[in-house]
Amino acid sequence: MMAKKPTYNQKKFLRANRLDPFNWLVQKDTPEFMQIIHKYSGTVRKIKKKVAV
Repeated sequence: MMAKKPTYNQKKFLRANRLDPFNWLVQKDTPEFMQIIHKYSGTVRKIKKKVAV
C-alpha cells in the first residue's frame, strides 16, 4: 500500500500524539487506528484512536 502525506486533520492528530507530521506518511487511516510510516527510517507505527461509544 502506498503511503501519502497527512492531511490537515491527520497532522493535528499526529501532533496530539507528540509526533512531527513532516517526518511521517499515512499508510492506512481507519476510524479505529492510523497506521503511519517514518519517511527516513521506515519504522511503522499503529496509533489507536479514541472511539466514542
